[in-house]
Amino acid sequence: MKVVIADSYGGPEVLHIVNAPSPSIGANDILVRVKAFAVTAADSRIRGARFPRGFGFLARLFFGLRKPRIKILGSTYSGVVEQVGSSHTQFEVGDEVCGMTGAKMGTYAEFIKVTKFKSITKKPSTVSHEDAAGLLFGGTAALYFIRDKLLVKKNDTVVINGASGAVGTNAVQLAKYYGGKVTGVTSTSNEKLVRELGASYILDYTKQDLVTSGQKFEVLLDTVGNISSTTAEKLLTKNGRAGLMVAGLYETLRSRGPVKTGTSTERKDDIDFLLKLTEQGELKVVIDRVYELNRIADAHNYVDAGKKVGNVIVRL
Repeated sequence: MKVVIADSYGGPEVLHIVNAPSPSIGANDILVRVKAFAVTAADSRIRGARFPRGFGFLARLFFGLRKPRIKILGSTYSGVVEQVGSSHTQFEVGDEVCGMTGAKMGTYAEFIKVTKFKSITKKPSTVSHEDAAGLLFGGTAALYFIRDKLLVKKNDTVVINGASGAVGTNAVQLAKYYGGKVTGVTSTSNEKLVRELGASYILDYTKQDLVTSGQKFEVLLDTVGNISSTTAEKLLTKNGRAGLMVAGLYETLRSRGPVKTGTSTERKDDIDFLLKLTEQGELKVVIDRVYELNRIADAHNYVDAGKKVGNVIVRL
């Protein structure tokens, strides 16, 4: 099978495709033929060892001090069950599935072995492999903050900083779904899209700064990483709450009261919920570009540029 390997930290040029044996599965495992995966901002940061402020050394302890310990990136996938172990009963050969691999990563490959099943589910036939792969990373992260951490409810004033990204496009829609009145912070070129996704108001960061705008909100979600916990508190109403998704070590240690940080969970129930919303037309998966596997470096170059809208997908 073909896999994408990163033998060193660096730019997209460190990624190269090699041939490797397909994984061997045990009695309780399944083998999935990957049809699509997302190239996320997290993949880009890990590849380039660009970790949030203060986390550099800790992250390298986990991912590898001098070079990557985990050589195959990717945490989302959608595909078809190719093989099942002799004792496995949950899935059958031919099932269309999608899921996440968390810190284990490894989805930049033609086949992946699945040994744990808390974050894999059957994919509805009405949702494409590209949409399923694109939904998972941004969707689960947005759901974790909008619903679980920030408890968005009807008539809450909600501001999404980075409203046109993979997380932001989902966060705008989920905040509206739960009844929030959404302000999307984005650029002029993405204003129409963000409005179509459900934002009632737009703050164009090329013309006006959120921090100095004088506005206060009951809920703030920063998907970009350019708002500190101190600044977040200044943007909140008396009983407001903020979520910092790309928080540095200082913000993480300081998070308390109205300012929340954390890492989203990857649960089957959440994936099923997001897929159901997508089937019902309540949630639109925004895909900017789709690449073939042999253009993986181009996909990373595009993500690195910081201009992507929604998701970048690789199709196999």
